[in-house]
Formats: sequence, structure tokens, C-alpha cells
Amino acid sequence: MEEENATLLTEFVLTLFLYQHHWKIPLFLAFLVIYLITIFGNLGLIAVIRKDPHLRIPMYLFLENLAFVDDLYIFFSIAIGVTTECFLLATMAYDRYVAICKPLLYPAIMTNELCVRLLILSYIAGILHALIHEGFLFRLTFCNSNIVHHIYCDIIPLSKISCTDSSINFLMVFIFSGSIQVFSIVTILVSYTFVLFTVLKKKSDKGVRKAFSTCGGHLFSVCLYYGPLLFIYVGSASPQADDQDMVEPLLYTVVIPLLNPIIYSLRNKQVIVSFTKMLKRNVKVSY
Repeated sequence: MEEENATLLTEFVLTLFLYQHHWKIPLFLAFLVIYLITIFGNLGLIAVIRKDPHLRIPMYLFLENLAFVDDLYIFFSIAIGVTTECFLLATMAYDRYVAICKPLLYPAIMTNELCVRLLILSYIAGILHALIHEGFLFRLTFCNSNIVHHIYCDIIPLSKISCTDSSINFLMVFIFSGSIQVFSIVTILVSYTFVLFTVLKKKSDKGVRKAFSTCGGHLFSVCLYYGPLLFIYVGSASPQADDQDMVEPLLYTVVIPLLNPIIYSLRNKQVIVSFTKMLKRNVKVSY
């Protein structure tokens, strides 16, 4: 009888803003506008990089895929997108390290073959990580409640409402998510530590400004991204952790995908120049 009741819960209800009835329409419109800006902002960045031959270098190849992943995970798969973005951010930091610390060897190190391999490995890691947690979710049964206290059906909120012992699921989240985030954060910190020492050794104001202009946007994006991610998937990966705060998931699922194309576009003169040229060409064609 218990197993029969457990199979009855096949649908879940998300509680974000469920009880704020008077805010339904304003919030719907606000999120609709945000998602549309995010989608077209990232697609616009991809189009600019694709159309300009001067942007066909590793730095912009990784940026193009970052924009694609941002659009991917706000609608499709959080687990795949978040994990892939972690590895992409680490790869971008390594790319900046090679470009600034080993400029003469940069073309030999960051070859097209290596870049493609790094991108493929990032996507494979994202897919495998999602499949691992998906597999562990199949061991759970849901018989008490189908109310998910979250903004999407994520691994941790689902595990918390299970009537099966979910301690193994939380352990897997802590181990795998923690390892991925530690690896990517350490890669970023080590890369930028070498960049900092290299820039300071040159003692050139122009070189320092150029280096910080190149790396500043990426560092800002990293800081925004990893703060809430560490709190949710490492700090909250336990059955006792409170899951009522929606600020952190909103940051990396809504705010960061919205800000990334703005951060990387406004702080990059080459992207702005390419975007301006593309607009002028489109205006001429329309006339």
C-alpha cells in the first residue's frame, strides 16, 4: 500500500511566489522581459563573434560558448548548464594566463584542436554530472508531499521532500558539486595569481590597464557566479539546511545570464566595434 501511494506523486508544484497573488502579473512581466533580454543578448553576442573574422580566436570562442550555455540552462537543464559553465570559466582563466604570461607561445599552446577538446570536455562533464544525480534521484520515492520549495525542480529541493532516506543523494551532491567547484575555483585563482605577478613585473601602466581590462569582466562574472553556487550546492547540501531563501538561485539562474553579455560586451572594445559594424551593415542592407 505504501509503495502504491508513493507512485501517485508524479507531478510537483513549485512554490516561488505561489502565495503572492497580487504580484503574479508584475512578476510574470518582469521575468518575461528579463528572459527575453537574456536570450537575445546572448544570441546577439554569439552572432557578433560568428560574423567577425577578427574575433575567431580562443578567447571569443570560449565566450561564445559561455553565452550559449547561459541561454541553455535558464530554460533547459540547470545541472548540465551550471557544471559546463564552471569548466568554461576555468578554461577562460587558463586562456588569459597563457595569453598574458606566455604571449610568444600562445599560438602554439592554445591551438584550435586544444580549444575544441576543452569545450567538448566541458560539455561532457556537464552531461555526466547531470546523469549521475539523475540516476540517484530514481532511488527516491515521493509519497508525502509534491510541494517543492524552490524556483525549479533542482536536486536538493527534490531530495528534501522524498519519503526515502536521501542522505546518499545529499552526499553525492556535496562530493561531486564541491569537487567541481573547488577544481574550477583553484584553476581560476592560480591562473590569475600568475597573471597578477606577470603584470606587476612589467611595471607598465599601459600593460596593467590592458590586463585588467581583459580580465576584469571575467573576474567580476566569476565572483557573481560562484558565491551563490557554493552556498546552494555545498553549504546547503544537507537535509537540515533551510531552503526558503530564493535569492541565491535567482542570482545564478536569472541575474548572471542577464549580466554576462553586458559585462563581456561593454568591457570589450573589440566586441563593441564589431557590434557597431554589424549594425551599420544591417542598416545599409535594409535601405
